[in-house]
Amino acid sequence: MATQIHPSAEVSADAVVGEGTFVWHWAQIRERARVGARCTISKDVYIDVDVVVGDDCKIENFATLYRGVRAGNKVFIGPHACFTNDLYPRAISPAWHVVQTIVEDGASIGANATIVCGITVGRSAMIAAGAVVTKDVPPHGLVAGVPAKLIGWVCECGRPLDRNMRCAHDGKRFPELRPKARARRSRRRK
Repeated sequence: MATQIHPSAEVSADAVVGEGTFVWHWAQIRERARVGARCTISKDVYIDVDVVVGDDCKIENFATLYRGVRAGNKVFIGPHACFTNDLYPRAISPAWHVVQTIVEDGASIGANATIVCGITVGRSAMIAAGAVVTKDVPPHGLVAGVPAKLIGWVCECGRPLDRNMRCAHDGKRFPELRPKARARRSRRRK
């Protein structure tokens, strides 16, 4: 499948866009950015200089990925999600430097979420809409709020896990996610 770039999109000649990727209206992909294969880059998305996006990702309308963001494969980034890249922003700062943010494979970022730079969003994690994420999110973690807090765990399919770390939708189990304190209590009861 061929790459398709809408005529109104601005893709730098120094950017790499993978096979089968769709770049929609008014999106901008800057110099040295790399977008993988089979991605959807929706309307008005901004992908800054040197940003890396893996294969099979979907980035929704008006999302902004600033320099320093590295997104893995099968990452979903909802509409108006924003990644920062400076812990001490000022209009003019001689000491400015990019702070990296990592989004691991299969993670999902909800609409209007803000991801403060310097963190890692773990594999298959889920960020709720409107959350402000200021700390690392563990693999399969579900975070929500301002600031975002861990409120549960999710399966690779995105649905919540029960207290036994099992997905009711597909039956998958994730015993490695069981909190250690809970695991110790359950052993004492036996």
